[in-house]
Amino acid sequence: MQITWYGLSCFRLTERGMATVVTDPYDDRVIGYEPLKLRADIVTLSHDAPGHNYLPGVKGYTQVLTGAGEFEIGGVFITAVQTSGKKQDGNGKNTLYVFDYDGVTVAHLGDLKRELTQSDVEALGTVNVVLVPVGGGGGLTPAKAAEVISLLEPGIVIPMHYKTPDDQLNLAPLNKFLQEMGLSDIEPVSSLKVTPGSIPEETRVVVLDYHQKEGA
Repeated sequence: MQITWYGLSCFRLTERGMATVVTDPYDDRVIGYEPLKLRADIVTLSHDAPGHNYLPGVKGYTQVLTGAGEFEIGGVFITAVQTSGKKQDGNGKNTLYVFDYDGVTVAHLGDLKRELTQSDVEALGTVNVVLVPVGGGGGLTPAKAAEVISLLEPGIVIPMHYKTPDDQLNLAPLNKFLQEMGLSDIEPVSSLKVTPGSIPEETRVVVLDYHQKEGA
């Protein structure tokens, strides 16, 4: 399956013959970046905020997921776990999603702000790839992101929700998170193809370039 990043917390997950997912589409008028022009079968929203809930940026979808549950749509198994609103910031409740694409599991942590509990970790199950906020703001700080990663023990970590030249947000830059992980600069790649055989045993950080339009 293929993972492409469009900035902030917005990703597109695709696999031939299975449903396409777009996560957390943003309103460019508020967040920055170029307007989204994506197509998907499923849209997932972690919470109700302009950086994460802008449905006009996506066309063709038949399902919108906004809360906890278990779903099977277009061959993709989705587990959605809602974190408590009391421990989040003013944005309220946050929903974490795990997408199972034929045995490859990808977790999107939305705007998670606190550390995961043991029950959260158990509910998410085995995570091969984690899409984790690392820039603070409404999401995890770089240090807390590193702690969450140590709990989940994924094969691949893809950072999101950090400062880039094209957003208008007050977020920490990527290098703060890389320092927490004991890493120096990592060369970004345009997208990531993941198969069951490509998942490393030791956790590896992969940095994606953000795409300004579908197919870029």
